[in-house]
Amino acid sequence: MKNDTLTHDQIKALTKLRHSLHQAPELSGAEAATADTLSRFLRPTRPDQLIEGLGGDGLAVIYDSGEPGPSVLFRAELDALPIPEQTGLDYTSQTAGVAHLCGHDGHMAILAGLGLWLGGNRPARGRVILLFQPAEETGAGARAVLNDPQFASLRPDWAFALHNMPGMAMGSVAVGAGPASCASVGLRFRYHGREAHASLPETGDSPATALAALMAWVSRHSAAPEMGPGFRLATLCHLNMGVPAFGIAPAQAEAFVTLRTVDDSGLEAFVQDLSATAQAHANGVSLEISRHDHFNATRNDSQAAGYVSRARMALGLAQGDFALPMRASEDFGALSAATRTALFFLGAGEFHPALHNRDYDFPDALIPIGVSLFVRTLEEVLHDC
Repeated sequence: MKNDTLTHDQIKALTKLRHSLHQAPELSGAEAATADTLSRFLRPTRPDQLIEGLGGDGLAVIYDSGEPGPSVLFRAELDALPIPEQTGLDYTSQTAGVAHLCGHDGHMAILAGLGLWLGGNRPARGRVILLFQPAEETGAGARAVLNDPQFASLRPDWAFALHNMPGMAMGSVAVGAGPASCASVGLRFRYHGREAHASLPETGDSPATALAALMAWVSRHSAAPEMGPGFRLATLCHLNMGVPAFGIAPAQAEAFVTLRTVDDSGLEAFVQDLSATAQAHANGVSLEISRHDHFNATRNDSQAAGYVSRARMALGLAQGDFALPMRASEDFGALSAATRTALFFLGAGEFHPALHNRDYDFPDALIPIGVSLFVRTLEEVLHDC
């Protein structure tokens, strides 16, 4: 694809920005320095409004035409992952045990590139909102932004986001109407009983039987079925029981289970099924169930997805070979419940290391492609509205 959206110097500046963000990753809910870096980078583009501390550490950068028209939002994520990096890059993470292994550094660079373009090309009408969103990895960030009173005046008519996707051909694009990413939630099961001597287990209250019933239920839903309306997947993520000793029958146990479905109503039914099963097999031990990392399903509006598809074709980019919806979750789903959205996927290469792997790194070559896709998508929206 021939790039005429950014200059060579702008691409160099965005690549340098991406590398600096990569070196200084911050976890969900603690992204203040990352947001500050982006704010300082974009202030020279003279945005008409800049809102900091949005939904936590979020940042909104607004370019307003001053003329009536649509509000169009583009989003990138601020947060990194609690995973050590093993890439050997000269710009590797300088924060022990934390790294941008999902490509959010690249997504931020792309959105900042849209800001560079808007600095010299204000929208003809309406306004454009660049949202650098906190806490995507926990599922809390988008809802926090939506619930922030500062966001009330920013309610967009359209919202777009991209995610890089290893396994797809480099620079190809996958988008479609309907489900784009799954709903999911983590359930934490905490069992509390009473210890006993291992020779007299009947004198205590062990969670072993209750935990076995929970594991049997999870096992029945752990083989991923084909994607469809009835898709249900349960994944055991953590398990612990008792103390490491042979003379003590256990009193305590804990399990982390992640559930996912293609829609929000299906997820709630799935949660109720598992919770009821766990409670029914508690067998004299107390059980606490708590919810964590809740992600809404992302559902693409047909017209919004059409704008991205038209942008892809106008730029001569290949259609990505990727089955929608993505099985993983994306908290952009909270925005898809509030406005017309499209989440699309940008190929990072068929043989690129997978997301969340220790050797993953965002491909810099995607930065100008992503910026051009955002710019062309914006132009498609403004052409129609």
